[in-house]
Amino acid sequence: MSAESHYLDAIEAEDNEEFEQALEHARLAVKADPEHSNAWWMIVGLLAPDGKYPDIEQASQALVACNKVVDLDPTRVDAWVKGGRLMVDHLGLYEDALHWWQRCREAAPLESVPIVEQTTILSDLGMYTEARDRLSALFEENLDIANSQLARISSQHKTLEMSAQQDQAAHFKPWKKNHGGWTAIKMRSHKAPVSENMLFMMTTIPFLMLEVFAARSLFGDGWRGFCLTSLLILVTVIIGMSFTRKLYYRVNKPGFNLLRAIQFEASSAKVVIPEDIRGSKLYMFLFSRHPPAFQQRLEKIIAADKKLPKNWKMKLPDFDSHLDEIGYIEDEEEDSELSSYEEE
Repeated sequence: MSAESHYLDAIEAEDNEEFEQALEHARLAVKADPEHSNAWWMIVGLLAPDGKYPDIEQASQALVACNKVVDLDPTRVDAWVKGGRLMVDHLGLYEDALHWWQRCREAAPLESVPIVEQTTILSDLGMYTEARDRLSALFEENLDIANSQLARISSQHKTLEMSAQQDQAAHFKPWKKNHGGWTAIKMRSHKAPVSENMLFMMTTIPFLMLEVFAARSLFGDGWRGFCLTSLLILVTVIIGMSFTRKLYYRVNKPGFNLLRAIQFEASSAKVVIPEDIRGSKLYMFLFSRHPPAFQQRLEKIIAADKKLPKNWKMKLPDFDSHLDEIGYIEDEEEDSELSSYEEE
């Protein structure tokens, strides 16, 4: 049978919800024609459908298929997005995802999605200076921004603005063994993170109840009293939400730092979290919130027990490599390496 015949059989099997047969036919299609991009894309969808949680084998195979799709058709933005999601959300390949999105920029230099994704990854890893540079490139190059991206970009901008006002040395970097953030994590490790709703109930609800009980004596009855009471409650809720959000990040900062350390371990495939923290309640809570493929891969990394070498450095992509595609080439390359890992 030809590749197209296998592909049509795969479509029919998928329509009949016979997913195993559909996957088998799709694989036969790419075996007959390795350049059948639609069959490769079908393999991606069957192994890692949207809204599902593939295991490590399925996620890895889906990522390989995504690579095939973008190699055959670099304009497939959906394949770039899917591959990026598999790398970050399911496999924890943050560093590789930076290079993946730079490849996307080279293929589609006028797309804003790669910059937004790179900014998010760099910010998650605590590399705020590099993240600010990425976000500024979005506006310097005057790229079109989809409406669906505006809220995300606004949130990133606020985060990066806050980080710029803070002491750079205070930003937790998991690759530094002597960073003070590890002490805070150890002190908080026996407790799970506190939810924002719980903090709101503890800090704001008592004031709201007090206002409701005292409203009649303060504002009286009638529409005037009702309107003033409603306005007071609205203002209290707004102030309470703002205060709760700040308190939430402050109280759970050790948890966010440990989450960054978990993500860094998955990205670097090296162990940095001390054993006494790894068995803690906080670690187990954060670990359990990751998808199955992420957990399985991290367990393999922990079992391998490879430590960061003394001269370890994270290799960042050349963020200007896409300029070749638009006819502009830098004369000098910037050094895109992080400071080396600190030993005790």
